[in-house]
Amino acid sequence: MDRAEEIKIIKRRAEEIIPEEDLVRKLDKANKTGKPLRIKYGIDPTGSDVHIGHLVPIRKMRDFQDLGHTGVIIIGDFTAQIGDPTGRDTSRPPLTSELVKKNAESYMEQLYTVLDESKTEVRWQSEWFGGMTMKDVIGLLTKFTLAQFMAHDTFRVRYEKGQPLAMHEIMYPLLQGYDSVAIESDVELGATEQKFNILIGRDMQRYFGMEQQIAMLFPILIGTDGVNKMGKSLNNYIAVFDTPNDKYGKILSIPDNLILNYYELATTAGEEEILRVKNDLAEGVNPKIVKQKVARTVVAMYHGEGAAETAEKEFEKVFAQKDLPTEIPEYICSSRSLWIVKLLTESGMCSSSGEARRMIKQNAVSVNERRITDENEELSITGELIVKVGKRRFLKVVKG
Repeated sequence: MDRAEEIKIIKRRAEEIIPEEDLVRKLDKANKTGKPLRIKYGIDPTGSDVHIGHLVPIRKMRDFQDLGHTGVIIIGDFTAQIGDPTGRDTSRPPLTSELVKKNAESYMEQLYTVLDESKTEVRWQSEWFGGMTMKDVIGLLTKFTLAQFMAHDTFRVRYEKGQPLAMHEIMYPLLQGYDSVAIESDVELGATEQKFNILIGRDMQRYFGMEQQIAMLFPILIGTDGVNKMGKSLNNYIAVFDTPNDKYGKILSIPDNLILNYYELATTAGEEEILRVKNDLAEGVNPKIVKQKVARTVVAMYHGEGAAETAEKEFEKVFAQKDLPTEIPEYICSSRSLWIVKLLTESGMCSSSGEARRMIKQNAVSVNERRITDENEELSITGELIVKVGKRRFLKVVKG
């Protein structure tokens, strides 16, 4: 591959590279020595789902792998039990090590939908932190000042507002930074909000006499609500393991002003194709047509062209023609009546009673096209009922 083209591929979609000239130098050195660069990305398995926003830097890791370099995934079994304070105004409840391990297994299964497993090295923080002594920890603390950390927006704002800021949260960037020392990282990938933590990794390597890693920062994929970054806590995300129909429907629901954000960050479209989309939108092409193209592209990336075509037809059937989906999950009820909240939770339509009540308050629940407004309603189960939650969740209730 042409050298200029290789650099172009590496830099594509990155918002900031620190420092860019050192990245070029590292790539040149790797080409001369034949020693692959080590590309780091850390994950805190705080849940079981990976969403497509997580995969923005992961796709860059795959670009590096395709050019012969090694991807190193850090499983944050220590930091996950702290919780990344970046962008948070409260502390996160700690997770058990058993739950972290279970979540990590699910995470890797999803990351391998993008990564080349043969060129991926998976490391656990417990490999190096598990044997650390108190003396070692204090040694890390001596390399940084409190002033450095209070310059971090998240810490400073919480302190100024008088919100709780636990000492263990300040440790988070230190632990992430030491990961770079432990695995001898050449490049660390992350979202723009990770800039402080990744730069701490550069400082940590310098303190240990190592060549400093490059920070590659990527834009944040906005959630389907059009306001906040994609995240599980806000339920505005598209999961890797979502069905083709769900992926398609969620993308069609995004505000029009997010079309380019999704085309650039959620697909592998090239610069020329993205430019064509920009021109189409500027010239007044119906945004729905462009969203359909984004949705088909995303579904095809994970499930194939056939699934994308089927998902599009199903969407048109349900939302444009107002028909019921071809396949509806069935729930068999043995009693003559059932509390609506209990039905929604036991059937899996809602993850909790709280979510069920919230959806009812938002007028997002209907039974046989009748809007449910009373969370205490008892449904009479005498015949077949079609329950709908939101725009995409359907359930057929039958008497058992």
